[in-house]
Amino acid sequence: MTIQLYTNARVFTADTRRWADAILVQGERILYVGDTATAHRLSPNAEKIDLSGHLVVPGFVDGHAHVIGTGEALGQVNLWGAGSVQQLQHRIKERALEHAQSPRILATGWLHGVIPGGIPDAAMLDAVVPDKPVYAFAYDFHSVWVNTAALAELAITDDTPNPHGGTIKRDSNGHATGYIDENAFYEIVLPFLDSQVNENEHEASITAVQHAYRETGVTTACDMGFNETDLETFTRAEKDGRLTSRLIAYWRVNNTGSAQDNLAQIRRAADLAADHVSPFLRVVGIKVIIDGTIDGCTAALGAPYADGTNAEPIWRLEELAPVVAAADAAGLKVAMHAIGDEATRIAIGAVEHAVAVNGPQDRRHRIEHLELVDRADVERLAALGITASMQPVHADPAIAENWRAKLNDDRVERGFPWPWMTEAGARLAFGTDSPTSPHAPLPNMYVAATRASALDAAAGTNVPDFALPLAESIEHATRDSAWACGAEHEIGRLAAGLYADFVVLDTDVLAAADDARPAALLNTQVLRTVVAGRTVYENGRHTETDR
Repeated sequence: MTIQLYTNARVFTADTRRWADAILVQGERILYVGDTATAHRLSPNAEKIDLSGHLVVPGFVDGHAHVIGTGEALGQVNLWGAGSVQQLQHRIKERALEHAQSPRILATGWLHGVIPGGIPDAAMLDAVVPDKPVYAFAYDFHSVWVNTAALAELAITDDTPNPHGGTIKRDSNGHATGYIDENAFYEIVLPFLDSQVNENEHEASITAVQHAYRETGVTTACDMGFNETDLETFTRAEKDGRLTSRLIAYWRVNNTGSAQDNLAQIRRAADLAADHVSPFLRVVGIKVIIDGTIDGCTAALGAPYADGTNAEPIWRLEELAPVVAAADAAGLKVAMHAIGDEATRIAIGAVEHAVAVNGPQDRRHRIEHLELVDRADVERLAALGITASMQPVHADPAIAENWRAKLNDDRVERGFPWPWMTEAGARLAFGTDSPTSPHAPLPNMYVAATRASALDAAAGTNVPDFALPLAESIEHATRDSAWACGAEHEIGRLAAGLYADFVVLDTDVLAAADDARPAALLNTQVLRTVVAGRTVYENGRHTETDR
């Protein structure tokens, strides 16, 4: 078996010994990380690969992503950065004209703050595309804006009931307005759209996202909330050897309103976890969505929004607690979407219940997002060993105006409090939540280290005291994300025995003497991506498309 020596490099290991200058790789795994002289003694005949003094970091582990959705979004109308309804309409109309034969138009990335009142309606889309269905997903992927043709093909009428935990927005006369959120989006719109996509299109999505991951240094993605269709696509790609990034998956569990049906979903997840345990595809847990978003005023808060309203949680504690306890008993890891402080308290209460019911055991439960949280609840989650899974790009000041306006009080100064987590002793895992945000990890690290915008340099900062040191941010996006999904003995660090998953960057963003290093992240390029000892991307060229 060939042994490769990667040398002449600055190797950031994200391990207890942070720095090295050589890596020995034997097959898929790391044989040694340390000094070059020792590496030469261990394997004097190793194939030498000179990295020209560049920085090496562990392959990024996106702690929270939607993998198929990311691939799909790469082919949809990009609404990011559109600053008005007119700009949104223009981009959608352009796509409709360019793709006249397409049966429907899909778009993604619009911000609630761009729409007057935050709630769009079908007439805005009908004005530019009246003759075919249009689906425009909000940037948070918790709601969708559709035109009249889309309402018709979804068979949404005045009599269509709202599903548990979701809403079809209606006007004063009871007519659907074209705005659909939360479980109505997940249970009505997404299943319909999935049914319209053929196998080849799903394959194209997984191919697109693998391509994007190779270019940006993502070697593992934790998929948060996959479904049967996604699983079929993942499984085919894994079986055919087409995955060049690892997928660690959490099965989506919806609150059906029936305790029996909810628990049946846990049994299905446990079966999937037993069946899918390969190095490139593992099912490890479940994902539940306790509330919505602050931008859409669907996050469950302890005190009302600025307009005096509040939102009910999608899962009440008495509904969620038995589900978490059942998953915990089955050895599943539970990821709980909780953006509002009240939703966080529900998540913590559910884990407390599981601990009381099931007793001592190794647990890797986690709360996703935690955009608004009380300091006292941070202490509670840390004491329970709950991981805080957060996404720096969601704190980008370029998209913060509407978020802050919905609260409009001192709560805006404690949004996205990453340092609170580490100070309390909680594990902090970073991800992107793509496609709700761009998938590339380096801009994510820029926001983490600066609280400035990766989208708009003029946007200022968002609670800059909550910024983290860049080296720590990278560890949260590699080592800690791996730990959160139970993969710390395989990936996330550069250490002997682990898989050889690492990235070579063209700029040393961790150079101690470089005061501009965080800013350099926005222009830094990936020179090489190595997965399981194989170079899958090098100097702008995709060198390996299978295992």
